[in-house]
Amino acid sequence: MKELIKRPQIMEEAAQSKKGMIWILEILVFLLVAYIGQVLQGLVLVVPQTKALYSSPAYQAAIQSGDVTAAMEASVQISQQLTQSDWFMILNLFSNILMIGVVFIFCRFIQKRKLRTLGFVNKDVFKSYGIGMILGFVFFAACVGLGILTGGLTMNGLSDNFTANIWVLYLLGFMVQGMAEEVLCRGYFMSSFARRYPVWVAVGINALVFACMHLANPGIGVLPIINLFLFGVFASLYYVRGGNIWGIGAFHTVWNFAQGNVFGVRVSGLSVTNSLLSVTATEGKSLINGGSFGVEGSLICTLVYVAGIVWLLTRKNKDEVEESKKIAAQA
Repeated sequence: MKELIKRPQIMEEAAQSKKGMIWILEILVFLLVAYIGQVLQGLVLVVPQTKALYSSPAYQAAIQSGDVTAAMEASVQISQQLTQSDWFMILNLFSNILMIGVVFIFCRFIQKRKLRTLGFVNKDVFKSYGIGMILGFVFFAACVGLGILTGGLTMNGLSDNFTANIWVLYLLGFMVQGMAEEVLCRGYFMSSFARRYPVWVAVGINALVFACMHLANPGIGVLPIINLFLFGVFASLYYVRGGNIWGIGAFHTVWNFAQGNVFGVRVSGLSVTNSLLSVTATEGKSLINGGSFGVEGSLICTLVYVAGIVWLLTRKNKDEVEESKKIAAQA
């Protein structure tokens, strides 16, 4: 039976390294790998959190007096202030490099896979990354443009809280964070799942798991979950069609960066303070602007994702295109 979605060469190589497990074990192992990565990231963030606590006069006074309630209240307040600061958010983004490291170690030494099977193909790196960055910006700019045209969003011009050096650090941080999610979900998990099952099944399961990973985000709801699933499908197909991790890693990076740091809207429910432009959501039009979750939770975003998925479904894998060119050149 012909596959509905042809697997790219990097997936073929992943399947040759080690036989795939049944679906429930693949998911459980994935959750374990993701959990280890998150624990390591958390350990990095514990240091500044601990330092902030013991530098707080209010917290120290509460501890010395033995007032547990006051200590807890001071701890929560300090934690909220800390997590809303630019430097802490940037550190959080950069900490995702530990997730990439965990996936590398697991795939290389446990699954016996070459790093190439995670999508780190040497050919056309800059071209793939550049196109991914452009498409990431164009796709999200389309969401914002449609939101403005339909009255769900208002463009207020340049933002008052823009700082150039912080802005650049956010971009670099999102380059790590966007790539980390793609390495974990597409490069590792989807390719591992596809060792035993058809690619279209791996795409669907991967997208479902990706959506579930964001269930704890602020402002989550039915439409945001649907859109997260659709993004998972889009990202999976982009990875399959492109035959590498560079393109979708760049797309994911710029998609997130454009939301918070270019247009100033929420990123999957999370606020980013340093933005180039100021775009505000119109009250009472959450279906159009996504409400408290941000544009990613809107019907406009749904339409853009669906259009992107249809576009990718009409395309061939890069491997197939290159093979066709070789045959034509030899004819």
